[in-house]
This record gives sequence, C-alpha cells and structure tokens, in this order.
Amino acid sequence: MTGTWDEAIAKRIEETASRYPRKESALLPALRIVQEAFGCVSAENEIRVGEILGVPAVRVREAVTFYSLFSRTPLGRHRIQVCRNLSCTLLGGVRVLDHLRRRLNLEPGRTSPDGLFSLETVECLGRCDESPCLMIDDRHHGFLTEDKIDQILASLE
Repeated sequence: MTGTWDEAIAKRIEETASRYPRKESALLPALRIVQEAFGCVSAENEIRVGEILGVPAVRVREAVTFYSLFSRTPLGRHRIQVCRNLSCTLLGGVRVLDHLRRRLNLEPGRTSPDGLFSLETVECLGRCDESPCLMIDDRHHGFLTEDKIDQILASLE
C-alpha cells in the first residue's frame, strides 16, 4: 500500500502523541501509523515523524531499523517472517526456509514480482514452544511441516 503524506496522517500521529506524557514516547505507534498508510517507512517519512514528535531523525531511523515490525522498503501483500533462532533452527527452521524459497521462488529480503509475498528471516518470534515457526502478516504458525506450509500458502493465494 502506498500513498501520499497528508494532514490526516499528521493529525493521527498528533492525536496518538497527546495520549502520552511526553510526545516522543509515541514514536513506535507513530511509525505503525506510517507503516500502515504507506506499506513502509521511507527516509522522508522518518524525517516527518521526527518533526512531528520533536525527535531527531536519527533516533527515528534507529527505531525503524531495530524493530522487524517496520520496513524501509515496500512489502508484498503478505509478509512472511521465518524465525532463525536456535530453537527453530534445531527443530527444522532451515528446512522451512528452504521450502519457502523453492515454493515461492524467492530469497529472504525480497518481494515476489507480483507483489504478493515478501520473505524475511527474523531473530525470534517468541514461539519457541511451537518450533519451527513463522509469522505471516500478524498471524503466527507453528509446528511447521512442508505440508502445513503448503496449506497455509494455498489459503493466501
């Protein structure tokens, strides 16, 4: 999803910031608003968020690049994040990632040419008890097998 910056976005950020004791405390919710509006947080929008919240642009950049929730480039309609932490790796995470690579013909860090899928690896999804796991959009999937992955993907296409 892409769009142009307008006063409605700035107003939503201002309204969100008004609920915090300090304006800069609304940094993550403000970035979420931008991510939802544009599908990513561009360098230009990092600057705008910083101006609205009174935060240096470098601090905004630090948050965007630290949290896997945010992306600096446009994502596919479905964002697939594969856990690469120790538990998932030991229980088949590499197999999960390899299967997704083959099935989607897509390398991590890329978006499919049709814009349907983005594939990423992340350090941890906090679901070690369901290893190997992944997250698609805002939904977790665990105890993955190749058949289960195929069923999940079929429900998305």
